[in-house]
Amino acid sequence: MTHASIRKVVLAYSGGLDTSVILKWLQERYGCAVVTFTADLGQGEELEPARAKAQAAGVTEIYIDDLRETFARDFVFPMFRANALYEGEYLLGTAIARPLIAQRLVEIAAQTGADAIAHGATGKGNDQVRFELTAYALNPDIKIIAPWREWELLSREKLLAYAAAHGIPVEMKRAGGGTPFSMDANLLHISYEGEELEDPWREPPAEMWRWTVAPEQAPDRPEYIELRFAHGDAVAIDGQTLSPAALLAELNRRGGAHGIGRVDLVENRYVGMKSRGCYETPGGTILLKARRAIESLTLDREAAHLKDELMPRYARLIYNGYWFSPERRMLQAAIDQTQTAVNGTVRLKLYKGSVMVVGRRSEDSLFDPQLATFAEDAGAYDQAEAAGFIRLNALRLRVAGRRDGSKAV
Repeated sequence: MTHASIRKVVLAYSGGLDTSVILKWLQERYGCAVVTFTADLGQGEELEPARAKAQAAGVTEIYIDDLRETFARDFVFPMFRANALYEGEYLLGTAIARPLIAQRLVEIAAQTGADAIAHGATGKGNDQVRFELTAYALNPDIKIIAPWREWELLSREKLLAYAAAHGIPVEMKRAGGGTPFSMDANLLHISYEGEELEDPWREPPAEMWRWTVAPEQAPDRPEYIELRFAHGDAVAIDGQTLSPAALLAELNRRGGAHGIGRVDLVENRYVGMKSRGCYETPGGTILLKARRAIESLTLDREAAHLKDELMPRYARLIYNGYWFSPERRMLQAAIDQTQTAVNGTVRLKLYKGSVMVVGRRSEDSLFDPQLATFAEDAGAYDQAEAAGFIRLNALRLRVAGRRDGSKAV
């Protein structure tokens, strides 16, 4: 890829310091036109200022897309059908957003006749992989520019100096104050990395958290909510039917008020290093708890166990950027097939940072009270038959025991 071959680039643009510098750098280094794309994924920020900043930088093709429903319906909800958790804790809030952003970058490049796409992910992180694997899956011949792997502006101080030298406006809260953390927010979560969090021993400062109250400051009275599911997806809260994005936003609001969804973890990045990150995922934490509860009632035992065995592989695929891979699609098809009978309602209690399942019901329930009861079951289950079941399952153990004798003791 030569500079001369790049006439137009589509940039994933937020209007913040990094992407504002990247915009100018692309114009200077590549001498190309830049198309900006800003995605509304429910991050809760006003996005129109990004349009004004892009226009001030000479950009004439500006895309600001409201993708909240697409994000929740086509990415978050399918992922939750797998009950996906990376390394047992991370609900993949950043990872699941990247394939949608990259998909739109590729689509806009085709619409505008751009030669390349560009992103602001660093050469140390996972996002560069996620953006680019998606882009190559959707357009094998796409050209990709990753400035952090090319330029010498490898610190915040250098970025600020570049901005000052080129007359790039930087909000004072970004230049001299405000949060010191690298943050990413969308409808599913908000993440924090960098600065004092780079010491895994230090407790995150109380003022860092934005979506959740501290559990010890949460209300002293619990809140009960009911989540209704249809074919594995949550569709209503307390009887009110909501769209996927609206439902997730409401769960965020309710969970955040009770201090639910904070996670502090050290994770293994795909590029090889360990990284400490903190996450707030109140709605997702509630949703996962409720989903497992309704599946416990409606899924066959072996199907449920197989799903749990496949889940870590599925979660790694998303974390590592393989949303559009054939193996993820294959797993998704298998997972989705299990969800046809995952229907019903779960009642939960939200209280001081915890989510407790206190009830579940479904017309598709596999729970048979007559079989499970400790009272008289009117012959529904013959307990005497369990002896033969146990002896057959113990056969290989008995054979090995006779061979090994006292060595097994």
